[in-house]
Amino acid sequence: MVKLGVSLPQFQHFTPGKDVVAAARAMEEIGFDSLWVFERVLVPEDQSGSHGLYNVPDLAWPERYRGVADALVTLTTAAAVTSRIELGTGVLVVPLHLPFRLARELATLDAASDGRVIAGLGAGWSPDEFAAVGAVPLTERGRALDEFLDVAAEVWGPNPVSFKSRNYEVSVADVGPKPVRKIPILLGAGNERALRRVARRADGWVASGVTPSQVKDSLAGLRAMAQESGRDPASISCTVQIGTLDLTESVAVPRPAYAGNVAQLAEDVAALAEAGADHVYVTLPAAVEDVAELIDRAAELHERVRAAGA
Repeated sequence: MVKLGVSLPQFQHFTPGKDVVAAARAMEEIGFDSLWVFERVLVPEDQSGSHGLYNVPDLAWPERYRGVADALVTLTTAAAVTSRIELGTGVLVVPLHLPFRLARELATLDAASDGRVIAGLGAGWSPDEFAAVGAVPLTERGRALDEFLDVAAEVWGPNPVSFKSRNYEVSVADVGPKPVRKIPILLGAGNERALRRVARRADGWVASGVTPSQVKDSLAGLRAMAQESGRDPASISCTVQIGTLDLTESVAVPRPAYAGNVAQLAEDVAALAEAGADHVYVTLPAAVEDVAELIDRAAELHERVRAAGA
């Protein structure tokens, strides 16, 4: 049975804190397997050229990306009022963070939530976000992601911790708290180079804007790469985000984005599960007006998916 998740309400038309608490408690009670957050730190006014969404020249950013609440603060709020449901990041833009600090934050959240964190990570794409808060230049984002994976492996491992990377060093030190479990690392990947990083270094692939056929083909290639790297191909998981923003002109999706049709979303979940996805989550907060509607639509989605046996 596919794991089913839903995003938390981070957009500016929701109330930070109150709406997150209400949604998190409701989703756990409904029976969802996971809650998810994403990271956007700003929306540039100049959206020309490389400043466009996903670096597509002149492609407008969604209006609801304005005022997105902090990912880890939102996830921590949800952790504090739940006890079972997993807590995923889809995704954190790693180069916007200092690696040692981010590793400690994720470890602390995992310890506080009794081992429920899923670390979905990406390298980023926005030159404006990197200019504002990037710990490294945009051109070094792939290297920064690899550096974080090295640092996190040490920070999350047993004491004493020691490492020396290109930019950071810990001689010998105790670092805590430690994660309750091995935090699953999922990496976003949209090209062969990124997929090879998943195959070598991650526990799974987190994908967005992909069709079931793309999932099936990419997952087969990814698992072949994992085997070439000496890893068990079956150990590579696949998590897919079903986006509900109206981005269909710029993102390859099998049909128009959510427009009130929960039945269609349930069919999408089933198709992705059939293609090989073992975890699917839906960005429902982007398509509703308030937390009451979010909870109602989520309950309907969960009922339809489970009734269909997906």
